[in-house]
Amino acid sequence: MSSSSSSSSFALQISKIFSYASMRNMWLSYSFSYRGLRSIQTDLPSLDGTTTMHCWVPKSPDPNKPNLLLVHGIGSNALWQWNEFVSPFVPHFNLYVPDLLFFGNSYSSLPDRSVLFQSRSLALLMDSLRVPKMNVIGLSYGGFVAYGLASEFPDRVDKLVLCAAGVCMEEKDLEEGMFQVRSVDEAVSMLFPQTPEKVHAMLEVVFYRPAKRVPEFFLQDLIDSMFKPNLKEKTELVIALHKGRKLSDLLKITQPTLIIWGEQDKVFPLELAHRLVRHLDGKPQLAIVKDAGHAINVEKPKEMLKHMMAFLVEPPS
Repeated sequence: MSSSSSSSSFALQISKIFSYASMRNMWLSYSFSYRGLRSIQTDLPSLDGTTTMHCWVPKSPDPNKPNLLLVHGIGSNALWQWNEFVSPFVPHFNLYVPDLLFFGNSYSSLPDRSVLFQSRSLALLMDSLRVPKMNVIGLSYGGFVAYGLASEFPDRVDKLVLCAAGVCMEEKDLEEGMFQVRSVDEAVSMLFPQTPEKVHAMLEVVFYRPAKRVPEFFLQDLIDSMFKPNLKEKTELVIALHKGRKLSDLLKITQPTLIIWGEQDKVFPLELAHRLVRHLDGKPQLAIVKDAGHAINVEKPKEMLKHMMAFLVEPPS
């Protein structure tokens, strides 16, 4: 047996004994609960299938506070991507933090994989929670969903924040070499890595300064916990996101909008941020974060939070 095979086998054995991802999920669940949120599972009405969404919601909503919906990206679940922001947001907002369909504990038996299906499912979820109006923050893929929510239900979204969300990309951008990946299959392989080597390659693309030394058993644990579940459905989400996409089909939203982007983003290059500003007739605010890649929520959470709070929280009169 080669040393590489021995290393992989050892990593697999360790990941089965000690799951960092499971322990982190437990800790983050406790953290969300400690900050005044509770976990709920909601069955959504559908024509001929089962659609259920998991969401963290306020234990005691305050009618005097505005509502804020946080929509996570494609890499992991809501707990992992929004933990840094819950504590500073809770004093100002009734906070709602869902898992999108096929992430965390949200799932649908229906075949629709479009962004609008995700957006409409979120709208139904907020209906069931009796939340008629809200501010929305969308991160990466979650920004596509948030944009769809704002365009489909304009009367329900007050303000919109899009973080590293390439909603202005077109199908032809891939063929014309805008992205580091050259095909949808390559994008799927990068976004949902199935080997430790692929995880390292993904980290190189997602982060401006990626960690160089990560234990292999830790990477294998991430693969088993984050990237293997619902892999078929997640692959179909990426295919649906890209296929036939044209800027001319993108509806123009009218809500006050803040766009936040990492200057060194390799997943969605900065040009897409400027394209979105032009598409919205120069009305949105654009905040460019230096020394940050695509994962600005991990690399620069304090700077990201500063921009969001300045945009969302009205200064005292």
